[in-house]
Amino acid sequence: MLKRGLFIIVVCSLLIATVVSVWALWRNQPFGENLRPSEQGTLLLKQEMKSELSPQQQALYQRLQQRQQVNPDDYEAQLLTALLFFQIDRLDDAVSILRDLTLKAPKFQLAHLVYGDLLVARFARLEQFGGSDLLANIASGQDDEQIEGLRREVHARLQGYLRLLQGQKIPAAFLTLGPSIKYALLVDKSSNRLYVFRNVGPGLPPELVDDYYVVLGQEPGNKYRKGDLKTPSGLYFVTGHIGDEELPIKYGTGAFPVDYPNAYDQHLNKTGYGIWLHGTHKSLYSRPPRDTEGCVALTNEELLRIDRYIEPGVTPVVISGEVEWIAGQQWLDRNIELQSMLEDWRSNWENVRLTDYLQSYASDFWSDKHDLKSWKAYKTRVLRSKKRQNIALREISLFGYPRQGSEGRNMVVATFMQKYQSNNFSGDMQKKLYLVDEDSSWKILYEGK
Repeated sequence: MLKRGLFIIVVCSLLIATVVSVWALWRNQPFGENLRPSEQGTLLLKQEMKSELSPQQQALYQRLQQRQQVNPDDYEAQLLTALLFFQIDRLDDAVSILRDLTLKAPKFQLAHLVYGDLLVARFARLEQFGGSDLLANIASGQDDEQIEGLRREVHARLQGYLRLLQGQKIPAAFLTLGPSIKYALLVDKSSNRLYVFRNVGPGLPPELVDDYYVVLGQEPGNKYRKGDLKTPSGLYFVTGHIGDEELPIKYGTGAFPVDYPNAYDQHLNKTGYGIWLHGTHKSLYSRPPRDTEGCVALTNEELLRIDRYIEPGVTPVVISGEVEWIAGQQWLDRNIELQSMLEDWRSNWENVRLTDYLQSYASDFWSDKHDLKSWKAYKTRVLRSKKRQNIALREISLFGYPRQGSEGRNMVVATFMQKYQSNNFSGDMQKKLYLVDEDSSWKILYEGK
């Protein structure tokens, strides 16, 4: 059915293109000069435009140009450039870009749909994508459903991308990235967008280096149960890579599994497994915004591109119902507050200030073997045997936990390497703390390896 739908769209586009070409010749006007998208961008800057670019349009244009300079085959950037040209009344340029794009990416169904629509827009007002009378007369019931999926896709791509241009600065998800983390991935479910941030060093906010449209679970909301078709919200880590040859065709060119359910998910008795970042069925280029069983899907080309950013066992993936973006000062203040809390906890533990140390734990604290009451008894017994302790924390990372995944709590996850030495024990371990805001103070909700 997908192939039939694609065939219909291509046929419509070719029929309309033929009519319009003849009409253009009759008027003795040039039609869609054959320029590459990069040349179209130069043309936009050099030629007189029918309407001025707004600040948001200028920012969008510059961002799209940067993407195409990095990757000339960035098909989404070309599609969005064409839509920008259409918005500023440069219809011929938009059509030319889309004609080039449909030839280079014949399986990109959305590009075919928009191409056909913009050709029709020469003669009639475009009310919505996929809404032309010609297409309506040809399409059947199942084709209508497919076209509606393409409409949702173009809306998700546009809205998700425009959110980058609304003055938002830093994701609260990435407060501190330790030196071993080179890149971090952030999925915004509300805009069907995956952002790649680069760690630029201690004391500096991460830098956005790439972003992609993604497909999510068929059902909205946070995952709780196996088979609920929802994409989870939380902090996860990539655990490995599954190659093309090991996967059914529907997963495309590869997959990166993540560690759902994490410790907090398990504490909430969530079920399910097999949450991956993966590609798209090889008969397609992309899919509608909600079309997976809970995974995060990219185009096959883009999945191959993000491989350079991912290190299994190290790369974090924050999946959020809606990303919180904060200003630089707010980002700095949160870092100082949380780093100070960790240092107080470390110092009180090292110097056996038992009362102050135990006050660092939340009222509903838990670990793999303890609740707060048994933890206090255990730590009191152990610390009384210590004559000296030296505790050092290094490679600290701080991640703001998505509210949708934390049951609405203000929560942060701290990960670090802990070096411990005392009169009767020494050892290094990788440790994770879940921190929650309790009575206007940060407290430890969970402590574990």
